[in-house]
Amino acid sequence: MREITAKSVKLNRDLDRYVEKGLEEDRPVKIGWGKAGDERPKEGEIGVITYLPEGARVLCLGTLGELAGGINLGGAFTLRGSASSMLGAYHVAGRTLVEKDAGDKVGLRMRGGEITIQGSIGNEGGAGMTGGTIVVQGHAGSRLGAGMSEGVILVMGSVGTEPGIGMSGGRIIVSGSCPPPGQGVIMRSIDDGEISEFSRLLGPLDLSLNQDALILEPANNLAGPDVAPESFVTEGFERITLTPSNEDRLSNHVPLDHYTLILPTGADSEGVLFPIPWLVQCETASGWKGGMSDKQPALVRSAPRATDFLLVGGENLADSISVVGKCAGIVLDLCDFPGLNDAEIEALIVSMHSRMFEDSLILLRGHVDRVEHLFRLVVELDLDGAIVDGASPGGARLASALPKIGLASRAMGLTEYGKYVVMEFDDVPSAEDLLIAIAAGCHLVVAPLLDKDVEGYLTSIGSDLKGWMRELGIDGLERIGRRNLRAVDYDTAAISGLRLAGYDRPLPMWLELR
Repeated sequence: MREITAKSVKLNRDLDRYVEKGLEEDRPVKIGWGKAGDERPKEGEIGVITYLPEGARVLCLGTLGELAGGINLGGAFTLRGSASSMLGAYHVAGRTLVEKDAGDKVGLRMRGGEITIQGSIGNEGGAGMTGGTIVVQGHAGSRLGAGMSEGVILVMGSVGTEPGIGMSGGRIIVSGSCPPPGQGVIMRSIDDGEISEFSRLLGPLDLSLNQDALILEPANNLAGPDVAPESFVTEGFERITLTPSNEDRLSNHVPLDHYTLILPTGADSEGVLFPIPWLVQCETASGWKGGMSDKQPALVRSAPRATDFLLVGGENLADSISVVGKCAGIVLDLCDFPGLNDAEIEALIVSMHSRMFEDSLILLRGHVDRVEHLFRLVVELDLDGAIVDGASPGGARLASALPKIGLASRAMGLTEYGKYVVMEFDDVPSAEDLLIAIAAGCHLVVAPLLDKDVEGYLTSIGSDLKGWMRELGIDGLERIGRRNLRAVDYDTAAISGLRLAGYDRPLPMWLELR
């Protein structure tokens, strides 16, 4: 763990204790001062002062990094200093005040509360916001309010290029110079009613609007938001078959090790044990009952059990804080956080990791088309592994994902670093699918379970899994490899790099992975 990351995690954990005590005693929490009142300003901490509960009051001195004051749930946060990008991102309620400047993406995707910046802000302030108010006493950068659907942004200085681009609702008020607005945005003069309306926000700051202020709002003929292409799988592993190597078939009395153990990086932990190498994807597994389903971990969006992983995206980011300390780990869905740089992603992780057990696992989820970027983040941020979604825009064949995942994993040294690779399907897997993915170098599979009889299906696939292991002559999942895989036709062999059934050697256009 990097020094700044460790400092940030410690600050959040200390702060949570201080906030709890402050709420009991009805007093504010001061960060950045010693017991004697001497200044000890914070410097560069990321993902801190996040998830402030309703009624909490925090005063901080220093220069903070990414996501400071993010995901405010109703507290009051004052920063006597400046902050980097994503200040107050995903703000739910409460008030956030910064006495100096803030970086890019202030109030990113916020949905409520108030953010006040007494200095200036960078680019994309209020981007994607769905509610709340942002007041900037200084200047704002480019693409202010990009894609916002509700809420108010008020800037007392000048703004950069393309303000309001893609906005579908809400208002942007500019009291300084403003270039022509972005596409789909109209600009008009402020009216007397709006001047009176916003005096409530500006009065306490000793500021006011006049008739020269401009209002930016979406045009009536706005075409609507862009629609992303659907990502899906057109073909699974139907054209890949399992084959024994040189081992004989195992007799029925030979014990089999069909378990998979996932251990967190650098922690002394028992890890998470999978009876079947399948992380079942569902809304919640809290209602599962039975000998198999009680033990089988799931990837859920709500109400996780102690053995489950919580899938965290933009929609449940605020709610996740109440359960991240109750599950085996989290999966941060990068597909739901587009446009974030490495430091911003790390800040999101720190904000949640601070509230988790030390031995909790943290994985990233991303698409196979960006697998190199995904694996690089896992290694550089020292996370536990990655879930690779095999779907692609316009459709994809899972066989073509195998060489992409394998080559990227080897290039980034995931095995040497002890990281885990998980492949995601969009359909219920068979025992053969699980074994094919493991033979190709993955540790687990993520896939949905649509059958209402969870216990029955898990029991059935467990029996099939052991039957295949006996047929292949392997008594443990770690003994299966690419030597046990064959492509049933030339086309599948060409896109997968697997040996064509009946051939002794792989096709020459692909590098063999071991």
